[in-house]
Amino acid sequence: MSSVYNFSAGPAVLPKAVLQQVQQELVDWHNSGMSVMEMSHRGKEFMGIAAEAEADLRSLMGIPSNYKVLFLQGGASSQFAMVPMNLLGGKAGADYLNTGEWSKKAIKEAKRFASVNVVASSEDKNFSYAPGQDAWKLDSNAAYVHYTPNETIGGVEIFWTPETGNVPLVADMSSNILSRPMDVSKYGLIYAGAQKNIGPAGLTIVIVREDLIGQTVAGTPTMFDYKTHAENESMYNTPPTFAMYVAGLVFKWIGAQGGLAAMEKINREKAGLLYDALDGTDFYNSPVAKENRSLMNVPFTLKDAALDEAFLKGAKERGLLQLKGHRSVGGMRASIYNAMPRAGVQALVDYMKEFEKKNG
Repeated sequence: MSSVYNFSAGPAVLPKAVLQQVQQELVDWHNSGMSVMEMSHRGKEFMGIAAEAEADLRSLMGIPSNYKVLFLQGGASSQFAMVPMNLLGGKAGADYLNTGEWSKKAIKEAKRFASVNVVASSEDKNFSYAPGQDAWKLDSNAAYVHYTPNETIGGVEIFWTPETGNVPLVADMSSNILSRPMDVSKYGLIYAGAQKNIGPAGLTIVIVREDLIGQTVAGTPTMFDYKTHAENESMYNTPPTFAMYVAGLVFKWIGAQGGLAAMEKINREKAGLLYDALDGTDFYNSPVAKENRSLMNVPFTLKDAALDEAFLKGAKERGLLQLKGHRSVGGMRASIYNAMPRAGVQALVDYMKEFEKKNG
């Protein structure tokens, strides 16, 4: 089959080199006689894979030694409940920034456990921007401050780190983790679903400062307690072993590209190529404020929405897949995560110009 460019928001494109290595090692991993899918999660082979994956992630992100790295299941959506269960620490409320659909879901779930103070919201302009911190109304007595630095659906990214004083900062980095350097020490907790920039669906990574572990609300299930997983090196139950293995290969691939600083340079070049194409014509439109345009998820609309289906059909014929926008937003969305090559973005831009020439 001819090659395609997959612009899916998740599960998303993986590096071809990683897929090829998985293929080579699928039946017999390193002469063990077993596939990684068959290994005991407590056997020396897989324990080695897990330890190496964690070490590589720590190195890439500069994770301090007083933070635990947990490899969990349940998706980032489970963290919407696990965060308040673990971090309320006897306090009644938590602060949340509302910048899109995933923020809204996190807020809705948190309200099951706490009084939620929405510090600011961009819903007034259909989540097309992120409020600056000067507009935030923080509660100094909040248990934590939660935000989503990159809204996958709306394509809104926050490129600065909020200042929250002694109140722990929590971030859902599902769609921009590993896309650029970030100072982990400024966060109390970071969580991310794997299926965008890390690996296959099924794995969720939590990076949590040790002093925030062990203060769960009454009635928290054993499996929802970070302490359970921290004390058992993420092996309390069978973790998503194959997804962890692939994630480890992705970490090595990122390292081979030059690390996160190099990834940011590449990602800015790719995003710039696409945004320049959008800004160069009135046939297409980017709905997001320029200072908040995501490097990972680029939503855009056509001047005439009646042409949407024709645009998608033509794109598919050219091997440009999964460009339909989220149902809540409409239009198009190109997700250009780390593994999307520049050639894929160039192919999309070339098609956009061709389509405009025929239909503009």
